[in-house]
Amino acid sequence: MTELGSAKGAGEAALAAPAYDTQRHYIGGAFRTAARGGTFESLDPATNEVVAVVADGTPEDVDRAVTAARRAFDESPWPHLKAEQRAAVLRRIAALIRVHSDEFVEREVRDIGMPISQMHGLAARSADNFDYYAGVITELHGRAFQVGDEFLNYTIRKPVGVAGLIMPWNAPLMLSTWRIAPALAAGNTIVLKPAEWSPLSSTHLAAVLEEAGVPPGVFNLVHGYGETAGAPLSAHPGVDLIAFTGECGTGEKVIAAGAPTLKRSSVELGGKSPVVVFEDADPELVVDAALAQIFTMNGQRCTAGSRLLVQRSLYERIVTDVAERAKTIRIGDPFDPRTELGPLITVEHYERVLGYIRSAREEGARLLAGGGRPSGFEVGNYLEATVLADVRPDMRVFQEEIFGPVLVATPFDTEEEAIRLSNATQYGLAAYVWTKDIQRGHRVAHAIDTGMCWINSHNVRDLRVPFGGVKRSGIGREGGEYAFDFYCETEIVHVALGSHRIPRLGLGDDE
Repeated sequence: MTELGSAKGAGEAALAAPAYDTQRHYIGGAFRTAARGGTFESLDPATNEVVAVVADGTPEDVDRAVTAARRAFDESPWPHLKAEQRAAVLRRIAALIRVHSDEFVEREVRDIGMPISQMHGLAARSADNFDYYAGVITELHGRAFQVGDEFLNYTIRKPVGVAGLIMPWNAPLMLSTWRIAPALAAGNTIVLKPAEWSPLSSTHLAAVLEEAGVPPGVFNLVHGYGETAGAPLSAHPGVDLIAFTGECGTGEKVIAAGAPTLKRSSVELGGKSPVVVFEDADPELVVDAALAQIFTMNGQRCTAGSRLLVQRSLYERIVTDVAERAKTIRIGDPFDPRTELGPLITVEHYERVLGYIRSAREEGARLLAGGGRPSGFEVGNYLEATVLADVRPDMRVFQEEIFGPVLVATPFDTEEEAIRLSNATQYGLAAYVWTKDIQRGHRVAHAIDTGMCWINSHNVRDLRVPFGGVKRSGIGREGGEYAFDFYCETEIVHVALGSHRIPRLGLGDDE
């Protein structure tokens, strides 16, 4: 039973919002209405008009999905297939995502306001996630440990069980597939709970996975709110592992809910990533990177370079150039290929970001660009690209994740001060260092408390490397083979190669 629709072109979609069918759960290989019959509305952030009605998941729906996933793990062939067989399914998924790319792009642009020029790349990355893990799983191997001629010890990888995936709204297709692909590759079964603000691409993905031949119950989808769907999924005794991406407070609740059943968890939380610019850096490259790292994805990205730390001799030049460019960033309809900055996800989030800007100005920050609603955009959650200079470490905008198109800038004098400022928040997800002194680049990268650091580059991802943060930015690493440390159990098998002495007990005097 599928829900694959025909994709409309971007131009047609921009003229009139498509009337999407009710977004239903997908449980045990079939699309289903909510157990209690409830629904909620999903809004287009560019207009705040309703684009879809969505099944409202409750503990009953979660239980049905987990039961289906558990049955598929315990009784279906999926966990026991050869790696090559699961890889073939993943490659079919990748191919079908590319076939249905226009539909995915349209749904996600409508859902979250992502500029279509950026969304095409994220859709392509979603297909790449499945192709990549199809390759990794067929090459995954254990380790062998020989103990003279007495023992051979070796490790094997086995699927864990039912994976609960609670995913965010800022790039739902790409971030969900990044977790779904290794979970399926390892042989697990899945219950996906997408963010309530972005349901459209997840429903379509369920249909694509069915078309690709994923067996019933191996992949399940429950829409709904965190309190009524995400929390029951986190606490459900039939779930073996939880992957969560979102803000810190919710991450704490997810981990706590899973603690009584000792679920393993992988949580990717907030970020307040520094962009450290030394006086010998290339100013033009720095400006390009600073703008791209904070204003793409509407500023709603966990690895955004949201704190611009510049050595004092270069500070005014950099912040002035960044601000002047920020003033000319094209804001508009996310379906317009020329648009560089679209709307924020909801009215509530829009007001929250404005509150941060107000607090910064009240605390003495200098507003160099943006700060409010752009002219001509009375409808929708549009905010200008905003640059705040002379931000002190004690200000909220320096310490807290804004998750919007707001860049804060702070000067520093010495390398030691740059490191101290970089580490002066509760977060540690990403960092960016700009200098022509490669020794200093390495030295500073090592000194920053972060899970990931780029030297002389903006965020360029490599699917082979680990992704994750330190401090309150999360627990665990995913990406590459590192993902299988989470999605697989590692068992050690000890094999005796010959006879060896075993202590003999209970023989009494006969010994």
